[in-house]
Amino acid sequence: MSYDQKDLERGLLSVEKEQVPYATMLALNETASDVLKHVQDRMDVVFDRPTKFTKNAFQVWRATKSNMSAAVQERPSVGSRHYLKRQETGGARGQTGVEKLLAGRLAYDGLIAAALPASGAKLDSYGNWSRGERNQVLSQLMAQRDSRSNETDRSRKRKGSKRASYFVPKNGGLSPGVWRRDRSGEIAPVLTFVDAMPHYDKRLGFYDGAQEVFDARFAENFRVAFAKAMATRR
Repeated sequence: MSYDQKDLERGLLSVEKEQVPYATMLALNETASDVLKHVQDRMDVVFDRPTKFTKNAFQVWRATKSNMSAAVQERPSVGSRHYLKRQETGGARGQTGVEKLLAGRLAYDGLIAAALPASGAKLDSYGNWSRGERNQVLSQLMAQRDSRSNETDRSRKRKGSKRASYFVPKNGGLSPGVWRRDRSGEIAPVLTFVDAMPHYDKRLGFYDGAQEVFDARFAENFRVAFAKAMATRR
């Protein structure tokens, strides 16, 4: 038996040119998916009932044969001021849209840097201030972005006295913020106004964890991908 060394060299060159880049592309994309899963699992640990919006803040940017680079990055829709940045780096967060509306449109003498849910706030299944009550507050306090959504005297009379009313105390006695008065006259704090932005500690640990996952998973993912590439080689 004999073999042609040139045939062997051509075969090795073919593997190097075709199968290795293909396997590398597959391994990079699979490892990026592992990193994404790590980040999402990490959110379940450090956050209380993270929303789908929070867990879907990142996505995999996949490698191609012409661009051997995969990444786990923010979705374009996330924006530059997503709250996860503060959970990664720590520090003070920026004002939310609701806080800007309240600070800019309320007849309030004090400074509203932030508005934090108080003990009487209605919460959704994720533990966040409910959208329904938020809209009622903005509407009754004439702070909606679209003025047509603000409550008027006519609409208030039409809805009657069955709904709770919301107010901002002006003369002391109650803590600064938004309060709710129900039909029985009972009051409860809904939002607390503070004059400094909340400060966050580093919690997410995205970058360190991502590198650890890559180091742990890439070699095995490449082994599986290379076997797949060779199995499909003509």
